[in-house]
Amino acid sequence: MSYCLNPDCNNPNNAPTATACQTCGATLLLRDRYRSSRILGRGGFATTFLAVDEGLPGLPTCVIKQLRPVLNAAHILEMSRELFQREAATLGKIGNHPQLPRLLDYFELGQDFYLIQEYVSGATLQQEVRRSGPFDEPMTKEVLREVLPILDYLHQQQVIHRDIKPANIIRRSIDRKLVLIDFGAVKDQVSQAAANNPDHTTLTAFAVGTPGFAPPEQMAMRPVYASDVYSLGITCIYLLTGKSPKDLNYNQATGELEWQNRVQISPRFQRLLEKMLEVSLRDRYQNAREVSQALDELQAAANAPAAPPPPSPSGTSTYAPQRPTQRSTTAGSGLGGRTSQPSAARAGAQDPMAGSFSKIAPRKSVSRAPSAGATDQTGSGGRKSVIKLSPQGLQQAYGQGKRDFSGHDLSNLSLSRFQLPSAIFHEAQLQNSDLRGADLNGANLGKASLVNANLRHTNLQDAYLSYADLEGADLRGADLSSAYLSNANLRGANLCGANLTGATLNLSQLSLAHINWMTILPNGKRGRGLW
Repeated sequence: MSYCLNPDCNNPNNAPTATACQTCGATLLLRDRYRSSRILGRGGFATTFLAVDEGLPGLPTCVIKQLRPVLNAAHILEMSRELFQREAATLGKIGNHPQLPRLLDYFELGQDFYLIQEYVSGATLQQEVRRSGPFDEPMTKEVLREVLPILDYLHQQQVIHRDIKPANIIRRSIDRKLVLIDFGAVKDQVSQAAANNPDHTTLTAFAVGTPGFAPPEQMAMRPVYASDVYSLGITCIYLLTGKSPKDLNYNQATGELEWQNRVQISPRFQRLLEKMLEVSLRDRYQNAREVSQALDELQAAANAPAAPPPPSPSGTSTYAPQRPTQRSTTAGSGLGGRTSQPSAARAGAQDPMAGSFSKIAPRKSVSRAPSAGATDQTGSGGRKSVIKLSPQGLQQAYGQGKRDFSGHDLSNLSLSRFQLPSAIFHEAQLQNSDLRGADLNGANLGKASLVNANLRHTNLQDAYLSYADLEGADLRGADLSSAYLSNANLRGANLCGANLTGATLNLSQLSLAHINWMTILPNGKRGRGLW
């Protein structure tokens, strides 16, 4: 579909190959190469669209950011132009970081300004919390450990993000790394320039970041590096509670957010978050590097060995070393691939794409015994080999926060319409299972056996299916958009009516599958033709 970029258009949907909007007549191919397909987000000053670059081979996906001044006065347009060019220069400078989207192009058309940026496929932290519930302390610490170096890089480049929040942190599907998006440099600086002009108060209504996540000095249009520290602290509170700042109470005497009674975290971590959230700039961490240092000290204190008990009054020590206990082979699992299970580590040794799933701390410690509804199948000597789960056992384990089912036997199960986004089924056995209409968005199915599985109308968007065996699988009507299918076996798979937009696979793989004119190919076109 081609989506019209004219904000005044009453019916922006058009045919995929149309050149002009059927409703308003606006051109649909921006700068003769960028074709928008849908809106990703809309704010007071900018709208972002998902698009493809028809000027490059393979039609890569990108993001169009349309910046439109709310007032048409000449001095406002001139100010917007200057700040737009400044933001483009900033984005071009910082885009070399692997966890920040790259700036691909920028230009002005009429009175609108456009930025073309790299598209980051994945779920935001806000979406993860809404799907699977609040994070625990280890998971929240991992977010801090990954985002703080990005912030430190920005601050070293003399850039303040100004709009850090869960909706602006994406877990990239292909490698599970966190990416920071949506820089508000232009709109914040527009606000500062117009703040003293009472005739232009419209500009300031949305231009100081997100209320609740922005600290007082930023709301007063005087942001500093510590402002990003505050916003990241509020983001941690959202991850731990699942509550937006507007849904929490504030201390009327101090202006501080009251959140401590809603979380279960260690006293040391609570003090770290409280210092990130100090209303007074003087008492807050001044930059990301200070927070990273405090987090390292917290971890070092937690890992410090406990002192042995004092000697008995008789002078002989009452301390005696205990016989070492046998370690279980299975650890707890967490949200969206956060796991320390040996099975995931072994998978990572064979498959570099899967290895990243084993590097993130577990969500919560769970029982070392098999999940409810699970059968622990053992080999000779009692060594664990395969865990067989029932549908009820799988649903119960997932509902309790377990996400890693690597190597499990889930064959011949009825899992129709199960909600399992971001679950890990690396090397799992799912042959002949009924997964019709299931939600496997962002799931890791690398090297899984899905032979003859029923995946009709299943949501496999952004799923990782590298080296998966899909021979004979029924994928009619399945959503495989942006799925990673490199080296997957598609021999005899039925892809009639499936959506493969943006999927990663080659022509030789597709030639082994059944497709028809309703199949949407990776380039977004329908039919049986090559792309």
